[in-house]
Amino acid sequence: MNFNFKEIVTASMILFAVIDIVGSVPIIISLRNKVGHIQSEKASIVAACIMVAFLFVGERILSLIGIDVNSFAVAGSFIIFFLAIEMILGISLYKDDEPESASIVPIAFPLIAGAGTMTSLLALRAEYHVENIIVAIILNIIFVYLVLKSSAKIERVLGKNGLNIIRKVFGVILLAIAVKLFAANINELFTHGI
Repeated sequence: MNFNFKEIVTASMILFAVIDIVGSVPIIISLRNKVGHIQSEKASIVAACIMVAFLFVGERILSLIGIDVNSFAVAGSFIIFFLAIEMILGISLYKDDEPESASIVPIAFPLIAGAGTMTSLLALRAEYHVENIIVAIILNIIFVYLVLKSSAKIERVLGKNGLNIIRKVFGVILLAIAVKLFAANINELFTHGI
């Protein structure tokens, strides 16, 4: 077992920023208002299962297509970069259709375990030990569950401005992570390519 506190903290921060559950509070609240109830436990468990499964199977899927993890990590760094730009500038480069019901589909996937999260998991896999990433996933899912349970309270406490500030701060962190991920993996591509 290669448990490393620094890796767990970094992976947790990356996933926290990419999942952006605090920034999704307005979406969760509008869903709750539409359908009346959100199954927080179910959504959290399903999202965790999707993320852990993708962590293990994602690389095999890539190798079937003929893509190595470093190439995927470079592509992932672009997605994380654009997610960060969205968070910092408050613009929407990509928007899913408005979900119709608050079942597993809109919340567990794609809200929590979406494309950005999947890409980040494989990018993390290229740099960190799997057990540290799994701990980071569990920590994030616990936090996601708590946010889903108390979304209305969080919105009241933080207000719209508070939520915006948190999004922007994590946007900047995410931007720095995207640059680091790109730099680390682009070197790897060139050294293996030569």
